[in-house]
Amino acid sequence: MASFLVFTSHILVILCLSIGYYMNGVDAARAFFVFGDSLVDNGNNNFLATLARADAPPYGIDYPTGRPTGRFSNGLNIPDLISKELGSETTLPYLSPKLKGKKLLVGANFASAGVGILNDTGFQFIEIIRMHKQLDLFEEYKKKLSALIGDKEAIKLVNGALVLISCGGNDFVNNYYLVSNSLRSRQYDLPKFVNYLITEYKKILRRLYKLGARRVVVTGTGPMGCVPAELARRGGPNNECSVELERAASLYNPELFQMIIELNREKGSDVFVVVTMDVKGSFENEFVETKEACCGQGPYNGIGLCTLASNICQNREDYLFWDSFHPSEKANKLIVEKIMTASTEFIYPMNLSTILALDSKINSTV
Repeated sequence: MASFLVFTSHILVILCLSIGYYMNGVDAARAFFVFGDSLVDNGNNNFLATLARADAPPYGIDYPTGRPTGRFSNGLNIPDLISKELGSETTLPYLSPKLKGKKLLVGANFASAGVGILNDTGFQFIEIIRMHKQLDLFEEYKKKLSALIGDKEAIKLVNGALVLISCGGNDFVNNYYLVSNSLRSRQYDLPKFVNYLITEYKKILRRLYKLGARRVVVTGTGPMGCVPAELARRGGPNNECSVELERAASLYNPELFQMIIELNREKGSDVFVVVTMDVKGSFENEFVETKEACCGQGPYNGIGLCTLASNICQNREDYLFWDSFHPSEKANKLIVEKIMTASTEFIYPMNLSTILALDSKINSTV
């Protein structure tokens, strides 16, 4: 499952932002496409034979329906909240049978809990939609869209869409550091592994661009070593975060930042936008509890799954973490507020509000 680190990750939000879509004389809200892991999965894993799932209570306890949806949250997740900012309805999971007809115009969510940049990440979850497969499904989606509105309009919709991608954290938590002396840790020391991840991630982003993405927000990892699961497993005796995972984040994020600069230079435009998700540092004063999960068991409520048998906090707005890896709905709201309005220290080279304004201006002159 994507660690909250994924959440605290630079959410490699690849935001392909719209230049508005216009069809048959009617303005339509910009489409929204989502790729990645459990931070942004809206329920695709509900349709898979996987261990990485959130389709049982108490997940969804604060969702509008009060029922679990497959989101790894007590309520709304980051894609839901970005959709609200765009004035759009929430995108459906691509595997949902409800995603057909006019619903295709809204976009689609291809994310799958447990995935990473590398194909061998998350093998323990059995069936997940790996990143290369998510992009294959996007190609399949584009064919369906073309059949619905024609090739020319389909290209316009995709080019003008917002694309969010979040992955990378699982490659550390559920691969390199999954067990001591893991295969990847025997193959690479940490700096070389980080370099390998960045090289592979660049391939994913280039393919996404080739498929039509034109404005990409990329999120790296946040304080991976400070999530409840890692505090319980390998934290220090005085509530210190895991030194090794914090070192991994400190190596990975600057390399990701540099890679995004290089990609923009290569494309001759600010296609990609990096979000620095130091959620713990940025939001610590917003919460009463920043180490222990709201739902779980064991030290920091960081052991095992969040179930009805778990300890469940009463005031979920007091907690930074919902479960052992993932942020609470309140934390997700704060993240999206930052994505919308923060300075270049948090999101570079510009925030989403600025991007929307620029794209609106471009659209008005077309």
